[in-house]
Amino acid sequence: MTTDAAGRHHDSPTVTARFDPEQFWDEQRWQPRAVLRRGRTWITSSPPRRRSVTVSAIVIGLFVFPGLLGTVAQAQTGSGGAASNSALSWMNVRDSTGVDLSDYMFATDTHTSLLDPARAGLIVVIGVEFAGWIVIVTTGIWLIGYVLSFQWLDLLAAPLRTVARSLTQTFGASSILITAVAVGAFCVAWFVLRGLHAKATVQVVTMLCVAILGPVMFADPLAEVLSSNGWLSQARDVGISVAAGLNGDRSPQPGQLISTMQQDLADNFARRPLQTWNFGHVIDGEPACRQAWTTAVKVGDEDQLKTGIHDCGDRDAYSATKNPSFGQIGAGLLVLLTGTLLLAFAAVLSLRIVRSGLDSVYHGLMSIFGFAAGGFIYGPSQTFLVRNLVHGFFAAARMSAEIVFLGIYVLVLGDLFRQAGGQVMPVFVIGAILEVVAIIQLKRLTESLDRGNDWLANRFALRIQGDDQPGGLALGMGTIGARRHGLGVIGTFSAINTVVGSPVTGMAMRGLRLLLPRSEGPEPDNHTPEPGAGSARGIGDGGGWQAQRYVHRRRYVEAARRGILASGTRGGTDTYIGAAAAIQAAIGEGAGRADLSAALSGAGFRDEAMTRKAVEAWGEAQSGYTNRAGKDERLGYTAAAMRRVHDLASQSAGSGSGLTEEDTGDVAAAVATLHAMSHQLQSANARGVHHGGQLDDNQQRYLEDYLTDPTREKLEILGHLAHTAGLTEYDTASGQWKARNGSGGTIAEGVARLQNNGIDRAAAGRMWVRLGEQHATRVHRAVTDLVDDPTNPMRLEVTMQAVEDATETQDWTPSGMPSVFQ
Repeated sequence: MTTDAAGRHHDSPTVTARFDPEQFWDEQRWQPRAVLRRGRTWITSSPPRRRSVTVSAIVIGLFVFPGLLGTVAQAQTGSGGAASNSALSWMNVRDSTGVDLSDYMFATDTHTSLLDPARAGLIVVIGVEFAGWIVIVTTGIWLIGYVLSFQWLDLLAAPLRTVARSLTQTFGASSILITAVAVGAFCVAWFVLRGLHAKATVQVVTMLCVAILGPVMFADPLAEVLSSNGWLSQARDVGISVAAGLNGDRSPQPGQLISTMQQDLADNFARRPLQTWNFGHVIDGEPACRQAWTTAVKVGDEDQLKTGIHDCGDRDAYSATKNPSFGQIGAGLLVLLTGTLLLAFAAVLSLRIVRSGLDSVYHGLMSIFGFAAGGFIYGPSQTFLVRNLVHGFFAAARMSAEIVFLGIYVLVLGDLFRQAGGQVMPVFVIGAILEVVAIIQLKRLTESLDRGNDWLANRFALRIQGDDQPGGLALGMGTIGARRHGLGVIGTFSAINTVVGSPVTGMAMRGLRLLLPRSEGPEPDNHTPEPGAGSARGIGDGGGWQAQRYVHRRRYVEAARRGILASGTRGGTDTYIGAAAAIQAAIGEGAGRADLSAALSGAGFRDEAMTRKAVEAWGEAQSGYTNRAGKDERLGYTAAAMRRVHDLASQSAGSGSGLTEEDTGDVAAAVATLHAMSHQLQSANARGVHHGGQLDDNQQRYLEDYLTDPTREKLEILGHLAHTAGLTEYDTASGQWKARNGSGGTIAEGVARLQNNGIDRAAAGRMWVRLGEQHATRVHRAVTDLVDDPTNPMRLEVTMQAVEDATETQDWTPSGMPSVFQ
């Protein structure tokens, strides 16, 4: 209990704050999902924004990103005699002549003067474009070779096998095994008691198999996965051999083939495109030019390269080096775009190979848990072991299939380049078509392997559990076994219904709905009303009554959006402050409580929990307001919202455990609702200088005295002076105002004192209006401070006091006088 200056008593709950007060607003506003949602909403709000973002993304992808890479690459280029790029030389990617891709150069005339700035800028653009291109191409080729060489697996093998051995030492303890066997034996005994002898027999055999295979697994964990002749290595060799065999190689050598593939990639995606870009054609067709280019690039001498091209007799190539042009910029963009797209698919497929390999390692680690304990216990734990064994094997099989896919893709592209001779660009175009087909087929292959993986694991688990029902689902398989090959009957009909009901189908068939009943002719024109009241003009058309029934919903959404814009820096979509402001604006437009959720959703709110709490908080404030004649409605809603905040704070303080996550949302919604209502109260009473001008010192001093220590007597004195005549009279002898005889006691005397201090009836009227304004301002300021720290008990106390003072002023207003609030 606390006591204020006027002697009033009320509770002052202590809120136990166990989180940062900014959690109410900042974390909700700046959560990654909220930021992404706001950004997506802003981008998709209008077609010009969508087009601008699309064009910007294309420009960044084609110009800015390669340019940044080129700038970084140029910054890291060594200063030695060769033009080796230190950012790329560690990859050691070489073409078929042994030239490192980090030594490649773009030969052009670099001798420019200040009098020709356009030529200098052209050379700079080409240089930066080349540097970015060589970084992208070299990295893509290196990644493919690095993945196929399995150097990444060699890097991870030792630490992963160490982790696996640590797990076996931990979970191979005798106490864990004894406990697991005891639980498994109990399951067997239970089956025997229930007469399920076949199931009991299967469980005994399963436990024996786990007991036999467990020590083998614990002897060298992950040996079958990470060893030199394990699943992954054999799957890699099989994949490369199959790809080479399909390409015509009768005796493939995986190790040698990887090096050959990387050299072919370097020739096809770096050497020949660069020569086409630099000289307008591939100069390797002439042995002397080939040797001159190779020798000059190895030593990093651009002048030697130009001289060699001149001496080998290729005048067109030499002329291209002496006269850089805008056409070379365009050719560079084409080479960059098409080459990057073709390499990107191979690079992504390489990363999928790594993922499949690591999936096999992961399931191998998980199988340790199964052999240690789970395999002995009937049910989901045995299914866990089976799934990890099957998934580990299938992950290696998937990796092998993906290596076959990658090998075929790379080798076929190499064949295309060899068949095309010096023609690079046509192969890039054909390769793009090949890439589209490869993406579609790879997706089908992945889905097929996933279905086979789940089906086989489910069948093994069903056999172990003694259930051989077709289409059954083993314990521990979750919903994975529910997936079937094909759509099934229900899925097929659903797909047909989707296609038939699609607007695209309707447009393609020109209104003929052939798969629907009674569709002998074209669908009736909806714009031509048929006879009947429902479609008559003025009722069912675009401007009729039917359409007018829903006009108000659009107004509610527009009002909610205006409220969000007016909610300030703490507001916005998916914030409690923004939700409260949007609700206030929608209600001001005439929305009811049933319309608020739809209005917030239409305004961009996607957090359903936040929307629900905001609407509930507003409903609590409305239900807590008691409509009384002559009382201000806005102040009543503000007081009801204040009581709601006070009650939630009291509950939190009484529990002694602080605010839970659910309580945090409730308090945030209640405080946001209080903030919106206090803002509405202040806006309605912000009349100030627009109602009679400013107050002088005596007038302002009286109001401050009242606001500091409000009493009924002070309010009645001011009210009678402003609205009642005849309580006082002017004494000419003394030159002072005094109470009129028979007018009453202290009130009339108080009125006379104000008049003697220079406050007349007009001034008292202005003070009466300003009193309501200052009450509303004090309430809103206190609420704003509370929003900054909702868990601060002192701020909660100050806010409660401000609201209570305003409410008492309204209650003390004598009957027949206007309220100080408007």
